[in-house]
Amino acid sequence: MVLPEMKGCRRADRPDRAGRRGQSLTRSGPPSIGSPRARNGWGHPATSMSRGAGTISVELFSANFLHPRRVSALLVAAPISQCRPGGGSIMKVVVIGGSGLIGSKLVKILDAQGHEAVAASPKTGVNTLTGEGVVEALAGAGAVVDVSNSPSLEGSAALEFFETSTRNLLAAAADAGVGHYVALSVVGSERLSDSGYMRAKVAQEKLITASGLPYSLVHATQFFEFVQGIIDAATDGDTVHLAPVLIQPMAADDVAAAVAEVVVGAPTYAVVEVGGPEQFRLDELGRSVLEAQRDPRSVVGDSGARYFGAAVAERSLVPADGARIAGTRLDEWRTRASHGQ
Repeated sequence: MVLPEMKGCRRADRPDRAGRRGQSLTRSGPPSIGSPRARNGWGHPATSMSRGAGTISVELFSANFLHPRRVSALLVAAPISQCRPGGGSIMKVVVIGGSGLIGSKLVKILDAQGHEAVAASPKTGVNTLTGEGVVEALAGAGAVVDVSNSPSLEGSAALEFFETSTRNLLAAAADAGVGHYVALSVVGSERLSDSGYMRAKVAQEKLITASGLPYSLVHATQFFEFVQGIIDAATDGDTVHLAPVLIQPMAADDVAAAVAEVVVGAPTYAVVEVGGPEQFRLDELGRSVLEAQRDPRSVVGDSGARYFGAAVAERSLVPADGARIAGTRLDEWRTRASHGQ
């Protein structure tokens, strides 16, 4: 399959730009992200583009991976990026939740790559619950990334937030001809059905996959920055009850870098899992955090302890084999955090 020549342009996701995407990620086995031979988390070769005489050849994931209608939607709906003098391409990317922890980092990464990153949130006049400013924000966008979060972890409130905001976003994205819809979710959400919040995240993903839009879903493990919240939620008096199950946390910087790599690539029509480089027992991690803070609370390894209301098994919180693995270790993150980085 070929596309008309884009004179003087190179795709932003070409391998020769891979080193400009923020922190690099590696996989356990397959080539690193950015490699022309890299594979997505489902084992399919990544899309590559090569310049020929008067054409740009597009090598799709596999003969059966993309439905013909999806291929057509990708080629027709995805805006061809504007050209910069000297080559390279830029794309307008709307970051929903762009004022939050991950969103603000993602905007900086995309800006550094030369893209037009728009931080969309109620603070900037974009409210996905009411629809205010959504259509205007998405006008001319090549991609939209939803990294927003429900203000409440309570099940019904979270469900209302994710369903309402996602429906509003999907409708606006379809009208704007957005070529890539990306959403950030949680590793293990489908395994934690006891949690109303996780059920709400699964409902959000179902709306996206059924929308007909080209999409990618990024499932990240818990952030180092939120481990304190896990501890506080599990505290009863001076005792913290945490299940001795595996957890594979990662730095928020690495989450943003992973999402940035996905959004500038071709839609995967699948889940891309990302996690940190180290696994811990949740109770041991909690104990380590409290000791580092000289917090007097004691941690009890409790196999019956719930994780935000959900029962957890040994591997409920860790990604599957083949997940993309970030580089920042806990000690490195602590050192950075202590220096305000």
